[in-house]
Amino acid sequence: MDAIVLDREALPRFGSTYKFEGAQHESSVSFIWVDMPPGERIRLHDHPYEEIFIVQEGVATFTVGDKTLEVPAGRVVVVPARMPHAFMNAGDGRLRQVDIHASPEIITRWLEAER
Repeated sequence: MDAIVLDREALPRFGSTYKFEGAQHESSVSFIWVDMPPGERIRLHDHPYEEIFIVQEGVATFTVGDKTLEVPAGRVVVVPARMPHAFMNAGDGRLRQVDIHASPEIITRWLEAER
């Protein structure tokens, strides 16, 4: 297999996120590329696999299980499989992070209704 190079704009976009599903690109992992304005949030959900968040810029407030975590740029959050979690951009600037899904496809169970 040859290396694959993709432009972010070629990925499916959902609001402030871009989705890379590994199965579509012969990869065993998937990720969501987040570029979110202040105050925006992702509602409570879980996955049947571990998810790793790499906060690159800004400040995120994560809800993981019954804990609330303030996570600035330069930190990593590891959420175990089936653990309910949500996050929001708690800063004044953009939140830029990469959310790695330990699965070739992104499987999400939403636990909170869409507003």
